[in-house]
This record gives sequence, structure tokens and C-alpha cells, in this order.
Amino acid sequence: MNPLTVTDKPSAPRPTVRVKALSVRDRRRLLVHFLALDSSDRLLRFGSTLPDELVTRYVEQMDFSRDRVFGVYSGRLRLIGVGHLAFAPREASPVLHNATLKERIAEFGVSVLPEARGLGVGSRLFERAAIHCRNEDVDTLYMHCLASNQTMIHIAAKAGMKIHRDYGEADAYLRLEPASPGTMLAEAMQEQFASLDYGFKANAKAALKWLRRLPGFRRK
Repeated sequence: MNPLTVTDKPSAPRPTVRVKALSVRDRRRLLVHFLALDSSDRLLRFGSTLPDELVTRYVEQMDFSRDRVFGVYSGRLRLIGVGHLAFAPREASPVLHNATLKERIAEFGVSVLPEARGLGVGSRLFERAAIHCRNEDVDTLYMHCLASNQTMIHIAAKAGMKIHRDYGEADAYLRLEPASPGTMLAEAMQEQFASLDYGFKANAKAALKWLRRLPGFRRK
């Protein structure tokens, strides 16, 4: 028997995940992303099965001047992963009030569409959020989720977060190192690569749309 069985064969390399900072102009795509989540996914993301109208209100009330929202785009410019980093005064969270001496804390929430799961999208969004916190002089990153949300628990545990479970819910927080020239450069480079990747996908999509208008063009 060949010692290299089917299960031993190396798997195909994962596609590179580029995380891009989002802005007000991405609000429509954000809404499409969240509305695509089914009831079970909305329960895990928001803690309850929000109806469409409340999901819409959530997106409409996103404050891009205060918070940071990150996204991962597919080749067709569909948001397949979104990370929302919400900043708040330290006093706003009794759980973390004594965990930091900084003026602000940050809470992270993430959602990934079913077709993009297992590719490391959630972990990359978390890593981008963490490095942004460091560069913003925030040393405590917080996550709150249902204890049944194994994806979030896995991301938290992988990042070394302290996890506290109570009454069907879980709180986790991570103490972050101070910023450095390296973290500043790393975030700038990540954003530049993500912007270039987005531009390439946008141009490819526009070119394909133009080609489809040509007489005799056959769509495969």
C-alpha cells in the first residue's frame, strides 16, 4: 500500500486574505453582508436573531469616525468577512474597568459568510483589529459572545485571550503590547496591499462588465 494515502496528501494552499479598512462608502456592501447571514449566524454575531430592519439600523448607525470596520472582499467584490472594532470609554465596561489604565477599550465583533469559512478570514480580521488597537494606544481588546459560538471562542483562545464563561455567555479580553515603529509599518503595509488588491478586483470586474456588452461575447 502506498504510504501516501489520500488523507496524507498536502492540501491546496489557502488564498491570501487581505483585510481592508472600510468607510462610509462601503455601507451598502456592509448591509448586503449582514443581511446574507441566516438566523443562526445572526444569533452568534449579535447575540439575538435580529430581523432585517434591526440589522439595517445597525449598519446605518455605524460611526466610522469613532469605530473601525474592516472587511475582506471576494474576487467579485462581495464582503465575505467583516470585523467591527468599537471603541468606548473604560468606564463603559464594568468587566474591564480594572483591566486597563488607558482611557479607552475596544470591543471586537466578527462575521464570515459560510462560503469563506475555514480560510482564516476571522483570524486575519482579529489580527488586523489587534494591531490597530496597539497603534491607537489601546491595550485591552474585548470580545463578548454566546458560549456556544465556537468560532469566536476558537479565535479568542488562539490569540491567548482570557476567557470567562457565565450564564451561557463568554467574555474574553486580551492585553496588548504598546505600539512600535514595526506595528505602525505593518498596519500601513497591510492596508496598502489590501487597497491594491481591491483596485485589481474592481478593475477586473469593470473589464468583465465591459466585455459582456460586446457583440458575440459568450459567458462561460
